[in-house]
Amino acid sequence: MVDAFCQLPGVGPKTAQRYAFFLVKQAPDVGRRLADAIASVQERLGFCPQCHNLAEQSASGVICAICQQPRRDQSRIMVVEEPSVIHVIEKTGEYNGLYHVLMGAISPLDGINPSHIKAAELLDRVKQGGVAEVILATNPTMEGEATALYLANQLKPLEVKVSRIACGVPVGVDLEFTDEATMTKALQGRRAV
Repeated sequence: MVDAFCQLPGVGPKTAQRYAFFLVKQAPDVGRRLADAIASVQERLGFCPQCHNLAEQSASGVICAICQQPRRDQSRIMVVEEPSVIHVIEKTGEYNGLYHVLMGAISPLDGINPSHIKAAELLDRVKQGGVAEVILATNPTMEGEATALYLANQLKPLEVKVSRIACGVPVGVDLEFTDEATMTKALQGRRAV
């Protein structure tokens, strides 16, 4: 059980051992409910063939709920690294376009190149037409920046507007406590008021 828990991201041997001991001390139905929940998720969820977001399998296939919404702006695609980011963006209520999940980011040091992520699928979607803007919402990390730069260069010949989400100083933070990299991004991304 400890080895199984260690396979989860962010769970080391000590945390895995705590989880295992916790479950051993519980009534048998607690472990069964956990196992059933995991099995249910793996049976019922898949990835949307259009955007690669998580999608619940139904009679209509595995098209995600967002791609099925006709009121969404079909001319805008926001590109994110992982499906979990979509939930954060949707909670703002500020974006009503479509998404494209890359399922990772380019990381040459880890052996991850553009063929390992869903970059080609994004380019194919744009080539089909009807897309006016692609918004790059990759993480502000070296890998995220490399991915955004790669995608911007690939999208440029397709004559589509390419934008990048703003990065910089978070709301509610005193500037004196801001690190150099964050301040640099904030200065580069400044806008007129």
